[in-house]
Amino acid sequence: MSRAEAEPAEAVPAKTEPAVATVAAVAAAARGRRPQTAAGFLALFRSELLLTFRRLRTIVLLGILALLPVLIGVVVRIETDGPRGGEGPAFIAQVTQNGLFLVFTALAVALPVFLPMTVGVVAGDSVAGEAATGTLRYLLVAPAGRTRLLAAKFTAGLVFCLAATVTVATAAVITGAALFPVGDVTLISGETIGLGSALLRAVLVAAVVAASLAGLVAIGLFISTLTGSGIAAMAATVGLVITVQILDSFPQLHAIQPFLFTHHWLTFGDLLRAPMEWDGVLKNLGLQAAYVAVFGSASWSRFTARDITA
Repeated sequence: MSRAEAEPAEAVPAKTEPAVATVAAVAAAARGRRPQTAAGFLALFRSELLLTFRRLRTIVLLGILALLPVLIGVVVRIETDGPRGGEGPAFIAQVTQNGLFLVFTALAVALPVFLPMTVGVVAGDSVAGEAATGTLRYLLVAPAGRTRLLAAKFTAGLVFCLAATVTVATAAVITGAALFPVGDVTLISGETIGLGSALLRAVLVAAVVAASLAGLVAIGLFISTLTGSGIAAMAATVGLVITVQILDSFPQLHAIQPFLFTHHWLTFGDLLRAPMEWDGVLKNLGLQAAYVAVFGSASWSRFTARDITA
């Protein structure tokens, strides 16, 4: 047999084997999944969680968030030992008196910038990243369903918000206990509560902060459905956060500022009063629910009608 006759026969398996393997994998997924059941959705959700938290980028982002309270605590400690003796804003001054206040200080510092940037990266990459790597088409060939896939990605984004907030709070508790005295906590309204009650308030504040990022997850998911580039979606989401924060700082725009998704983020400070004031917190949570409803619907409309080619 000549070389010309032999080459096509050798080339065919090399080209078809990956395609056959892919089809076989999709067929196996189709046989194994039951997307119409709650168990099927939970399996899809678990897969999204593993995909999110196994990425090196996610681990690095959580590591940066964990270092933030450590940096704040060390700086406050150095300033406390220095000639200025602990002067500074109310939150910072409270840290020097009780290490538990480092939780609230770290969340107040992280919420305007660091937390939304990390959440924006994860949410923006959720769909566009799959399209960029070519895995989105194969996910949709298996009977996962576009609606269920979108819901799983949104829910995984909410879990990441909680994980990011807990990372900041946990690192702050450990750092605060190591560098400062810990005991009864004097609230910003002047009342004193016990350590156990203060820890419960810290948990409540962390939950509110995590819920405050729900609107951003929905916005990032929507942006992610508009493009096939993960980098572009992440950049657009983070850029939007920065732009909205700038708009929220101009007094001339006071008429629209209450409707910006960042406007009520820091109202969690009202939970550090006795009694706790819920008006601002409920406004924040209601606004986040409205953003989830609007941009979640927009994401679903775009994603279910989108022609997936990658």
